[in-house]
Amino acid sequence: MVSAKRLVLIVLLAAVGGGAYYYFSYAPAQVGTSAKAEGKGEKGKGGPRSDRVEPVAMATVEQKSVPVRIEGIGNVEAYTFVQIKSRVDGQIIAVNFKEGQEVKKGEVLFRIDPRPYEAALHAAEASLARDKASADRALAQEVRQKELLDKQFISADGYSQFRTNAQTALAAIKSSEAAVENAQVQVDFTTIRSPITGYVGKVQLQLGNIARAADVNPIAIINQVHPIYVTFAVPEQRLSEIRGHMKSGLLSVEAVPSDSKGKPVGGKLVFIDNAVDQTTGTIKLRAQFENLDNALWPGQFANVSVKLNDDTAALVIPGRAIQTGPNGQFVFVVKPDMTAEIRPVKVARNEGDLAIVGQGLQKDERVVIEGQLRLTQGTKVSSANGRAAKSDDVTSKEKPSKPDA
Repeated sequence: MVSAKRLVLIVLLAAVGGGAYYYFSYAPAQVGTSAKAEGKGEKGKGGPRSDRVEPVAMATVEQKSVPVRIEGIGNVEAYTFVQIKSRVDGQIIAVNFKEGQEVKKGEVLFRIDPRPYEAALHAAEASLARDKASADRALAQEVRQKELLDKQFISADGYSQFRTNAQTALAAIKSSEAAVENAQVQVDFTTIRSPITGYVGKVQLQLGNIARAADVNPIAIINQVHPIYVTFAVPEQRLSEIRGHMKSGLLSVEAVPSDSKGKPVGGKLVFIDNAVDQTTGTIKLRAQFENLDNALWPGQFANVSVKLNDDTAALVIPGRAIQTGPNGQFVFVVKPDMTAEIRPVKVARNEGDLAIVGQGLQKDERVVIEGQLRLTQGTKVSSANGRAAKSDDVTSKEKPSKPDA
């Protein structure tokens, strides 16, 4: 028993001695090494970034004249359209155009078999000739009977019968002339001409089909697109502003099809609806465009902007300088000591790629337009492109060059 206790005691003493030896031999070296590593980190990549200079692209706050616009989305409508229908029954014997092509006013579109109507015209002309012959005979008899009446060879009652016959014959001539005119109109209806200049759509009745005057659906539809309308709606709160500016003349309007990136088409505001739509709180407007290059097409959606006036003292910055945070919109302003300052701003409106700032900035201040993700309050910055760009520069397709890695 004594030997076992002694053995346990020896083992415990050996363990304590080994731990002490390890501590005094190796721990100081590790602590020193860690301290040295932390000392290096203050200046290395793993340390604080307070001394790091971030390259950013900047732009200068400019004061310039910017148009004040009201924007909306509108629907393109034909200036006018015509539903082509037949006014007589008959078989279509000619279609003189292709679907989708432009047709001129007065151009022949369809021909319907005219033979039944020409036959009716000939019959009416024959009746007219017969009635004229009868009238000539009745008038001659009336003249002879008048002479006899003057000589008192016949009674007045006998003469009145011949006079009645002559007047009846003249009335029959007028009736026959009306029948001939009506028959001629029916023959003319067999040739269908375009009443306007425009583009014809899909043809519902092709060659050989029977057209009927009682048909509800049109044979084809023609849309006039020169000029053309764009109808759109704006909030009712802008109505008084629009009406006020219209007193000085027609307001200019620009439209761009929503599926296009082409040049805006210029037009003028020609119509303000006579009532506000109470379900949406908007007022309907209509603009007219010459549309000579067919940039607008019926049925399209278009982005529309109405120019009210020019703001001659607007503070302008590129729209990409605006950031959004928990407290609203802000920008990074580059102070004279080349440090970044977080500045809350209020954007009055946007004009293309530019933002018009209502509050928060002064003319000639510089704002960051690229590299905001690397910035905080007080971060030191440098210009990535060597100068502060102007709003005209940053709205172009050229981007500022980035520094070499």
